[in-house]
Amino acid sequence: MPNPNESYTDWLLSHAMLEAVKPILARYSGTGEMWRRPYAQPRPQDAAGLASVWFTAYPPAIVCREGDSPLATLGDPALWQSFARIGIQGMHTGPMKVSGGVTGREFTPTIDGYFDRIGVEIDPTFGSTAEYIQMRESAAAQGAVLIDDIIPSHTGKGADFRLAERAVGDYPGLYHLVEIARDDWPLLPPVPEGADCVNLSPATVEALAGKGYLAGNLPRTIFYEPGVKESDWSATAVVVGADRVERRWVYLHYFKAGQPSLNWLDPTFAAQRLILGDALHALGVLGAGMLRLDANGFLGIERRADGTVWSEGHPLSVTGNALIAGVVRKAGGFTFQELNLAVDDIAAMAETGPDLSYDFITRPAVQHALITGDTAFLRLMLAEMKEQRIEPGSLIHALQNHDELTLELVHFWFVHKDDRYTCFGKEWSGAELRGHIRAQMYSRLTGPAAPYNRRFVENGVACTTASICAAALGISDLTSLSAEQIAQIQRLHLLLAAYNALQPGVFALSGWDLVGALPLPWAAVAHLADGDARWINRGGYDLMDVNPTVTHSNGGLPKATALYGSLPDQLARPDSFASQLQEMLALRQESQLFRARQVAVPECNNPALLVMVHELPDDGGVQVTALNFGPDAVEERAAIPAVGPVTDMRTGEAVGLVEDGQLAVALNGYGWRSYQIPV
Repeated sequence: MPNPNESYTDWLLSHAMLEAVKPILARYSGTGEMWRRPYAQPRPQDAAGLASVWFTAYPPAIVCREGDSPLATLGDPALWQSFARIGIQGMHTGPMKVSGGVTGREFTPTIDGYFDRIGVEIDPTFGSTAEYIQMRESAAAQGAVLIDDIIPSHTGKGADFRLAERAVGDYPGLYHLVEIARDDWPLLPPVPEGADCVNLSPATVEALAGKGYLAGNLPRTIFYEPGVKESDWSATAVVVGADRVERRWVYLHYFKAGQPSLNWLDPTFAAQRLILGDALHALGVLGAGMLRLDANGFLGIERRADGTVWSEGHPLSVTGNALIAGVVRKAGGFTFQELNLAVDDIAAMAETGPDLSYDFITRPAVQHALITGDTAFLRLMLAEMKEQRIEPGSLIHALQNHDELTLELVHFWFVHKDDRYTCFGKEWSGAELRGHIRAQMYSRLTGPAAPYNRRFVENGVACTTASICAAALGISDLTSLSAEQIAQIQRLHLLLAAYNALQPGVFALSGWDLVGALPLPWAAVAHLADGDARWINRGGYDLMDVNPTVTHSNGGLPKATALYGSLPDQLARPDSFASQLQEMLALRQESQLFRARQVAVPECNNPALLVMVHELPDDGGVQVTALNFGPDAVEERAAIPAVGPVTDMRTGEAVGLVEDGQLAVALNGYGWRSYQIPV
C-alpha cells in the first residue's frame, strides 16, 4: 500500500532550508576564494572602517510609495543621498527572509518580527531579490554597505521542523528534539485543541530530566509568562512519521514555542550546514558586507553533575560563533553579535568570534543616567568593560532598535549576583544593585509617570528614544506636546546620540530615532501578537515623506507620531535633529574617532557629568567627550592625560589650555561638547 506521507515529505523537502543551502555550500567548497583572507581573529577596526555609522531598518515599519515594496523604498537613491548627507554609511536591514511556520501545506505568518526564519529567500512581503540587489547598488553609489542577519540559535516551525517531527533524514538532528517513549507519554500534558504543542511545567521538565530525556530547566526563562511559557521546553502532539510511526517529541525553545532551538552538537552537524549556508547566501547572493548573529549566545546546553543546567556562556557557544565568524571572514565579510549576557561572557564570545558586539553593556546604564541625572551606574559599567578588556571600539553603540529597552541586567543576575559593587556612595551585592536600578527605571519609565510606555514581561520597557526623553523630562502626556517640549525632547535625544556617537566603535540609529517617533497607543497594536508590548515601539515611519496620507506602513503597523518630521524637511532646517546629528557625525568622521582608543573616564564631582577621553589615531591627539545628564549647567575641571591648547570641535574655537592635567569643562543643562587637544 502506498505511503500517504511520501508526497507530503517531498513537498516539505522542496521548501526546507537544509535542502536550499546545499548548492550554496557547494559553490564555496574547494575554491581558492576561501583562502585569500585572514579569519581566525576578529577585526573590529576593519569592520568599523567598512561602515562606522549605521541606519538600522525595520522593514515592517517602512511607509512606502503607493505600489512600492519596502525594499524599493529603502533602495530609493534619494534616500541614500539623504543618508550620505547625514553621515550614514551602512544599513542594517533587519531580518527580511521568509519566516513564520508551516501547518500542513499552509504557510503561517511570523510570530516574532521575522526572527523565526523558515527559508533563505527574501519574503515577498518586503520585495524581491532583484530589489534587494538594487538597494545594495543605491547604497554602493554613496559608498555605503548593507548589513544582513543570520539567526544561529533557532528557526521557525517551517518545513525543516516538520521534517524533523516526521523523523526524516538528518532533520531531527537540526533541533534539540527528543523522542519520548510511548510508555512515558502519560508524563506529557495534552495539546490544546487547535495547537500543535503544549508548554511543559518546570515540574514536568524535571521529571523528564530524571528519566534522562532532557537537560532540565534553564536558569532563566526568556519571555516567561504564567500559563503561556513557564519553561523552555514544549511537547508536540502525536505526529505520524514518514515511516508511519507515531511519536511525541519534546523540544527546546529559548524564545517562543514557534522558535525551536538548533542543536549545535549533533553528529549530523545539520545546524552548522543550515546556518553557514544561510550566511553565504547573504554574502554571495545578496551582496551584504556584514551579518548580525542574533541570539548567538544560546548554542550550548548541558546538565551539570550537580543537577543545574549550563545554558549561557557555554563553551559550545564560543566554538559555534568562532566557526560562523571564521567562515564569514574567509568569504570576505564581517559579523557582529547582538548578545545580552554577562560582560565576561560577551568578552569570551568576542575573543575568536564576531568582529563587533552590540553594546548591551552601557545601553541601559546611559538611559538610567538620563532618567536620574546620575552617571554612577554608567561609570560602573564602563569600569566593568575595562576590567574585561572590552574596548569601546569593538562595540556598536546604538539608540533605539526593534526590541524593548532591556532591563534584564544579566551581568548582575546569575554569575555576579553575589559580587560586591560600590555605586551611589554605598556597597551593594550584584543582585541588590540590579533590583535597585530596575525599580528606579520601571517607576520612572512606566505607570502614572509615563503611561505611554509599557513593561515587556520581565525583560524591560517597550518605548521609543523620544518617549524615554519625555519621561526624563517629567512629561506624562504626549498627546498635546508644545513646541518647547518637543525641542526639549530633541535636546535630550541629541545628548544620547552624542554619548553613543562620540566614542570609538560603530554608532547606530533607527528610523524611529530619525523622525522622533512616539510609541503607539496599546489599543492600536494589542491584536498583533499575544500581548507583546514591543509593538508599541515599532510604529510605521516615512523617512522621505513619500506617502503622507497613509495611516499604516506596508507591514500593517499604524503610523507613529513623528516629532521631528521627514529627512528632507529636517535637512532644510539647521536646528532639526537630523541637521544637528549631521554636524556631530561630521566631526566624528573627520577626527576618525571611531578608530580611537578610550584611555580614561575621569572621576567628576557633579554626578550628572560624564567625561570620556580618547586617543585619536594617526597622531591626531586627544579627544574628550563631555556630557551633562542633568538639567542644570555644569562647570568643573576634569583630569585629562594630555597637555596643550584645547579646541571645541563643533566650532573650531580655542577654549583654553591644559597645563596641569586639568580641563575646564562647561556645559549647559543636557548639553555636550567635544574637545580636541593636539599631540
